[in-house]
Amino acid sequence: MEKQKAKESKEEEEEEMEFKDCEDEEEKEDKIEISDEIERSKVGIMRALVEREDPSAKDVDDLMIRRFLRARDLDIEKASTMFLKYLSWKRTFVPKGFISESEISTQLAHNKLCMQGLDKQGRPIVVAFGGRHKPTKGNLEEFKRFVVYGLEKICARMPKGQEKFVGIGDLEGWGYSNSDIRAYVASLSILQDCYPERLAKLFIVNVPYIFMTVWKVVYPFIDSRTKKKIVFVEKKKLKSILLGDIDDNQLPDIYGGKLPLVAIQDC
Repeated sequence: MEKQKAKESKEEEEEEMEFKDCEDEEEKEDKIEISDEIERSKVGIMRALVEREDPSAKDVDDLMIRRFLRARDLDIEKASTMFLKYLSWKRTFVPKGFISESEISTQLAHNKLCMQGLDKQGRPIVVAFGGRHKPTKGNLEEFKRFVVYGLEKICARMPKGQEKFVGIGDLEGWGYSNSDIRAYVASLSILQDCYPERLAKLFIVNVPYIFMTVWKVVYPFIDSRTKKKIVFVEKKKLKSILLGDIDDNQLPDIYGGKLPLVAIQDC
């Protein structure tokens, strides 16, 4: 008799738990729908605001508006200010609408930016080699144009339904002769202010100890959202950590995968 009661009690508990799980799932779905509705509404409001200030805003899609909104925690005023600055910057910095390879030939010659493969979520994988950067070769303006060229190329090759890419910052062979704080800060500024919500995650690998001195200088320039996306990887755990996000047949061969890297200009 007691065994029967215990069995019935256990069955009732399991039914209650299943019911609660269903309720939790429904509540979660409701919250997502409400959140989506709020975003859609704010995208519409922001679009109206920025188009009134700058008619060229009509040429961008809602996904871009949404990325700027998300970068400013859905604050329409802050996101609109950020977006209008971006439009003004692009007209000035990229007057032709694109960066030609002839403008950045010195930067491209070192093959320091490569792209190959997709992570498990279908996001493009980009590898930047810090040890191939030569601060004395070319000026800062050319380097900034190189950064924009790379980001535009990455975004143009984004698979359908994707908005973000995964980066691997490889510091193999990096030394003080490669150190270029102005270039690092400029890269961060362009990424964070002009291409918000494009970076999904950045793995920093093969890190020499001396790099941390430079990192302490650069770190304050990284916004809080970007900081959460940066992962320093120990050499002995490199392949296993990358395989957590990238399948073996999509992992660059220099990290034990099967895909050879391709320079960004050849993608």
